[in-house]
Amino acid sequence: MGWITTISIWIIPTIIAFVLISGTVKRVPTYETFVEGAKEGVKMSFSIIPYLVGMLVAITVFRASGAMEYFISLLRPFLQMIGIPADIVPLALIRPLSGTGALGMTTDLISTHGPDSFIGRLASTMQGSTDTTFYVLTVYFGAVGIRKMGDALKVGLLADLIGVIASIIIVTIIFM
Repeated sequence: MGWITTISIWIIPTIIAFVLISGTVKRVPTYETFVEGAKEGVKMSFSIIPYLVGMLVAITVFRASGAMEYFISLLRPFLQMIGIPADIVPLALIRPLSGTGALGMTTDLISTHGPDSFIGRLASTMQGSTDTTFYVLTVYFGAVGIRKMGDALKVGLLADLIGVIASIIIVTIIFM
C-alpha cells in the first residue's frame, strides 16, 4: 500500500479523533454537542425541501417542454463555426441548475462518445470546472433565510461561464 493510500485511509478517523480528544480536554460535552448538531442538521434538511422541489420541477419543465432542444438548434450553426460540439451545450446549461442532472448528462455523453473522445474529455472537464450555482443559492441561501441573492447569482453564473470557456480552451489545446 502506498503512502498516499495510507494517508487517505487514516485522515478522516484522525481528524475525528482529534476533535473528540480536543473537546474532551476542553471539557466540552462532545456527545451532547454532536446530538444538538444532528438535530439542527435534520431541521435544516426539512427546511430546504421546498426549495429543492421547486428547483427540480423547474429543471424538469425546461427539459420536457423542448425549450432546451430549441435553444440548442438555434445555437448549432454558430457553435459549428467556432468548433464547439453542440452536444455539450445541455451540460453547460444544466450544470448550474443540477449536479445530479449534469452528472447524468456527463455519463450519457461519455457512454455515447467514449471517455477518450473530445466530447467525453470536455464533459468531464466541464463537470469539474463548474458548480451548481442555482442549487447552492436556492438550498443554502434559502435555508438561512437570505432573500437578496442577485449579486451572488451574477458572480456564480459568471464563474460557471468562465469554467465552461476555460474547459473548452484547455481541452482543445491539450487534446486536439
